[in-house]
Amino acid sequence: MTTRQTPYYLYDTDLLDETLASLCREVNKYKNYHVHYAIKANANPLVLERIVKAGLGVDCVSGWEVEAAINAGFHPSKIVFAGVGKNDNEIRLALHNDIFCFNVESIPELEVINDIANRMNKRAAVCLRINPNVGAHTHANITTGLAENKFGIALADTLDVIRQAQSMENILLRGLHFHIGSQILEMDDFQALALRINEIQDMLESNGINLEVINVGGGLGVDYENPNTHPIPDFQKYFATFHDNLRQRPHNQIHFELGRAIVAQCGSLITRVLYVKQGTERKFAIVDAGMTELIRPALYGALHKIENITASQTPNLTPALPFAMPEGVETYDVVGPICESSDTFAVGYKLPTVHRGDILAIRSAGAYGEAMASNYNLRPLPRSYTTREIEQ
Repeated sequence: MTTRQTPYYLYDTDLLDETLASLCREVNKYKNYHVHYAIKANANPLVLERIVKAGLGVDCVSGWEVEAAINAGFHPSKIVFAGVGKNDNEIRLALHNDIFCFNVESIPELEVINDIANRMNKRAAVCLRINPNVGAHTHANITTGLAENKFGIALADTLDVIRQAQSMENILLRGLHFHIGSQILEMDDFQALALRINEIQDMLESNGINLEVINVGGGLGVDYENPNTHPIPDFQKYFATFHDNLRQRPHNQIHFELGRAIVAQCGSLITRVLYVKQGTERKFAIVDAGMTELIRPALYGALHKIENITASQTPNLTPALPFAMPEGVETYDVVGPICESSDTFAVGYKLPTVHRGDILAIRSAGAYGEAMASNYNLRPLPRSYTTREIEQ
C-alpha cells in the first residue's frame, strides 16, 4: 500500500459484494420492489461491474450517466433518468435507447420531452417528480422534498400536471417519483413520506387515476463516524418501513434509488502526510489529498473517520468526545494542499502521533468521493484500486 502513488481511492470489493447481498436479500422479501443504483454516487467501472451482476437497475441524472450505465451493462429497461435540466441531446439519447422512464421535474420539461418524442416517432415513458413537502433530518444542501425547491413539481399541482401528461400524445405516464433528501438515518422521515404518498394515491384514485409506478427515491444514510461498527446499512429496517407504512396497491410497482447506502463504506481515500506543522495553538497534519479528491467536508462540513494506518494500532477514537488522551495520541487539524481555507478534512481530530510519510485512510469515501473529484489547481485525478489488487 505504501509503495503506490498517493492519493488514491481504495475499494473493498468484498464489502461491496456483502452490501449488495444484504440489500438484495431484504428487497426480495417484498413483491414488486425494485432498486435502481444512483450512479452519481460512484461510477467507477470496478464498482459498477458488481452492481450490474447483483441485478440492480440504475438511476441517472445526466445523459453521460445514461451512456456509462449502458456501457457498464445495465439494461435500458432498468434505467430511470432524473434531473431538472435535461438538455435536448440527453433526452434524444434516452429515447433512442428506450429507457424505462424519465423522472420529469417540471411542465416545461414534460412539453419538451413530448415534442422531441413526437419528432422521433417515440412515446416517452415518464414518472412525475412530486415534492411531497416532507422534511428530512439531514444537511440543508441535500434536502430536496420541501414545497419550494428547484426539484420537482409542487404537491398542489399534482392532479393538473397528471391531466396534462395524460393529454400528450407522445407521453406514457407510468407513475410518480419522490425524493426527500440524502444521508437520512431516521426512519420516521421515510414513514412520513410513505404516509404522504398514501394520501396522494387516495386523492388520485378518487379522481379515477391509477398509476403503476411509485418511486420513493433513495436517501438512506450510512454511519460515517463508525464505519467499522456499521459497515452495512440497516436495509431490513429501511424496506420494512415502507412495507409497513406504504399502502401498496395490487397494480403498484415500488421503486427505490439507493446510492450512498450501497457504496459509501466500501471506499477509502488513501493519502500521505507531507508535513506536520506546529501552529500557535494547533497542530496541522498536511496531507497530499485535498478537496479535489473528497469535497464533502468542505462542501457540507461532513465528518469522515480518519485512521493512521502506518501506526501499529489505531485506537477507536471519536473526535467529539472529551477524554484523557492516551499515550502516543495527539490532536490535529487534518488539512489538504489546496489553496483554500476550506480544504480541511477534520479539526481537532485525535490520531496516533503523525509523522511525515505516514499513510492515512479517510474512510467512507466510496460515495461522492471519486465521483465529485476535480482538477482544481490543475491536480490530476487520482487512480483507484481494489483491496485485492493492493494485497497482491
